[in-house]
Amino acid sequence: MTPLRLIFLALAIWGAIHPMYWFVTWFQENGWSIMAMVDAWHVNAATSGLVWDLTIAAVALTIFVIAECVARKRYIGLIAIPATFCIGVSCGLPLYLFLRSKPD
Repeated sequence: MTPLRLIFLALAIWGAIHPMYWFVTWFQENGWSIMAMVDAWHVNAATSGLVWDLTIAAVALTIFVIAECVARKRYIGLIAIPATFCIGVSCGLPLYLFLRSKPD
C-alpha cells in the first residue's frame, strides 16, 4: 500500500471517529433527538453557514462519486456516499480517495 493510500485511510478513520465522539457526547448530554441536534446546528449564523457549507460539499462529493464510479465501473467507491451522510464529509471524502487510489 502506498503512503498516500495510508494517509487517506488514516484520514477516513480519523474523520469517522473524531466527529462521532462529539456527536455521541452531545447526544448523551442533550438526549437522543436528531431534530434537537439539527436545531443546535442552526443556533446562530456561523453554525448555519457551516452546516450549509458541509451540506453543499456532501452533495458535490456524492455527484462526483457517482460519476466516477459509473465511468470507471468500480462501484466499491459508492460506499463513500453513506459514509458521507451518516458520518460526515470528513470520513466520506478520504474514504473515497482511499478506495479510488487502489491500483487496478
